[in-house]
Amino acid sequence: MNNKQHTISKSVTLSGVGLHTGVTATMTFLPAPANHGIKFQRTDLPDQPIADADVDYVVDTSRGTTIEHNGARVNTVEHVLAAMVGMEIDNILIQLDGPEPPIMDGSSIKFVEALEEAIPLEQEAHRKFFELPEEIRFKDLDKGIELAALPLNDYRIAVMVDYNSKFLSSQHANLTHVSQFKEQFAMCRTFCFVHELEVLYKAGLIQGGDLSNAIVIADRDYSEKELSHLSEVLGKPKVSISKEVGILNNTNLHYNNEMARHKLLDVMGDLALVGRPIKAQILASRPGHASNVELAKKIKKLMLETEKNKVPVYDPKQPPICSHERIYELLPHRYPFQMIDKITYLDENSVVGIKNVTMNESYFMGHFPNNPVMPGVMQVEAMAQTGGILVLSSVPDPENYWPYLVGIENCRFRRSVIPGDTVIFRCELISPIRRGIAKMTGKAYVAGQVVCEAEMTASLVRKS
Repeated sequence: MNNKQHTISKSVTLSGVGLHTGVTATMTFLPAPANHGIKFQRTDLPDQPIADADVDYVVDTSRGTTIEHNGARVNTVEHVLAAMVGMEIDNILIQLDGPEPPIMDGSSIKFVEALEEAIPLEQEAHRKFFELPEEIRFKDLDKGIELAALPLNDYRIAVMVDYNSKFLSSQHANLTHVSQFKEQFAMCRTFCFVHELEVLYKAGLIQGGDLSNAIVIADRDYSEKELSHLSEVLGKPKVSISKEVGILNNTNLHYNNEMARHKLLDVMGDLALVGRPIKAQILASRPGHASNVELAKKIKKLMLETEKNKVPVYDPKQPPICSHERIYELLPHRYPFQMIDKITYLDENSVVGIKNVTMNESYFMGHFPNNPVMPGVMQVEAMAQTGGILVLSSVPDPENYWPYLVGIENCRFRRSVIPGDTVIFRCELISPIRRGIAKMTGKAYVAGQVVCEAEMTASLVRKS
């Protein structure tokens, strides 16, 4: 899996009819900055509102997943979102001049091809993985549905479907690495059973449905009169069902288990609504959009609870967001006051910096020389420099500004910092930066324990 965030290098457009609304729409993928996320924009509505692809905004799961946010309603988002997950695209703006993305051939492959044409682009920001700390389950015993998300330092999905049909036996599908999506899952099409067609049509759904964008499976033998009626519902001159194949008009399958693979695709797309890439083993037995969304809600709830008390983790194998050379360019401090070795995380609201404390620090010569302890004021200075990087990141030309520390409140020192310690500093904005004034909280950790914390106020001053 990619460690850095990705967007696309250029815009790309495709058009087609929506599966359920039957409305023809043009959809354009646009590049977006780091930490933007996946968003849909309804360009056909007044003020062109934007909807975040977030499980909190799901309003309907009737044969597809529909979101609504800021007055922008978007139907059937799961196939587009599955393409984003499969191609590891984190930041993108998806413009639509209609209520629903084009269904294309009923799969995700056209979206994958469009993203490839737009050329994925690595960005200077780490991906915000949520690594599941504990098991999560969702069950619907009446429908025989069970989904589980298990802790795993990777992303895998296993799906089982069983519809008790003589033409569709129990099927399984497994994705063991996200790189398999394009070749093994993206082209797998949506499907339904013959007996569902008229019910869905009368419910106002599948208005854009066609045998070219869906697999339709027989669940019994049908008379010529019934087939004639089906042809009217589908707007086709004639439909037929082979007793050997059991699929309308003998549509060829890409895989014997194409239906299970498409359900896996749906799971990927619906779980993208968690809002961040996840690391977990997903097990799904007879999943549907409603159950997928319920699992996504549970994952997001756990994610938010975990984030409240999250201790930053330092992985020295990962490349830094800012090296010591870049910090040297941004901050005015020089020896012996250049306190931060690297920045390992940075977004619009928070930053993580690393300080490796060695016996060679200049202050150990005079500060408790027989019992070397990092001075509290130096801990606060290092924390402030970490916060300075966060504040400077809010302007497009950080080299033209000085970040001054102008206030410290509620400062506490919890334990000593000594040579050999690696101190992880995390600063987070309390409120948006206004007129160059930033208020933030800061905490310093050693071995998972808080050693120092404070509230700080910084001021950005343009260099004369």
